Amino acid sequence: ENFNWTFIFILAVVFYIYWSEIHKKNTEVVCAGLALYAVHWLYEICNAVIGRFAGYPLWSVSNESTTFILLIGVCWELSMMFSVAGMISFKMLPQDRTKRYFARNGKGGISCRLVGALEMALLFALFESFLAGTSNHSFIWVYPWWGVIPVFITTYVPFFLASNYIPVLEPEKRKAVLITLWALVAVLLAVL
Repeated sequence: ENFNWTFIFILAVVFYIYWSEIHKKNTEVVCAGLALYAVHWLYEICNAVIGRFAGYPLWSVSNESTTFILLIGVCWELSMMFSVAGMISFKMLPQDRTKRYFARNGKGGISCRLVGALEMALLFALFESFLAGTSNHSFIWVYPWWGVIPVFITTYVPFFLASNYIPVLEPEKRKAVLITLWALVAVLLAVL
């Protein structure tokens, strides 16, 4: 009963983004999007399993804030945002993706991909805290101990590590990782 036409518009925008990148042959960018989105789905499946067996999931979404709930913790709008979040993160990296910050004489330092993943993870964790605080309960953190720090460390860091590291793997390895992730998602959704 909450369904409205924004559902179709959002889907069209996501298709446009992916096909634009495919048309430009930006394989790494497409892989970044697919990598984060697959990891996102694994987390949502895990959250639903926790909800099933513990009685309550770690997080949930409300009917009032969405056009369609896909699983207990993810609605259509969030899912479509996560489908492109990896692309955004990867595109925000420096052109030289081997760049290292705080390197001395070309040695040591911190990978720009790691720094980028941590920055995006922090941004998303902070924004999620805003969503969890909305008066219409758009997003619900069910347990009192679940908050910015657990979300940052256990959820968003892995999301953005996937989007920033998987695309730069050798093409065959990258393909194998993405196929494995998405096959796991399909099997878990079908079985659970």
